Amino acid sequence: MPESLAGAIVFSVTPTIVVGLIFWFIVRALLRSDRTERAVYAKVEAEERAKAEAEERAESRDLAAADRADRAGRGAV
Repeated sequence: MPESLAGAIVFSVTPTIVVGLIFWFIVRALLRSDRTERAVYAKVEAEERAKAEAEERAESRDLAAADRADRAGRGAV
């Protein structure tokens, strides 16, 4: 145990500061990982939406082409 007042203050405050720093690093890591995960999820979701929209457009073009071909076939009969 420190015998001077300054030593006693440092000795008593140091554990609190160390625990506070550990807590701060843990919370900081959690927040950063959450932010990164959200950014990656948003990117993947945007890619999936673009893919689904492209498939939907291709499908509607195929249906329109088939419809036109069907109508042309009926008119020729």
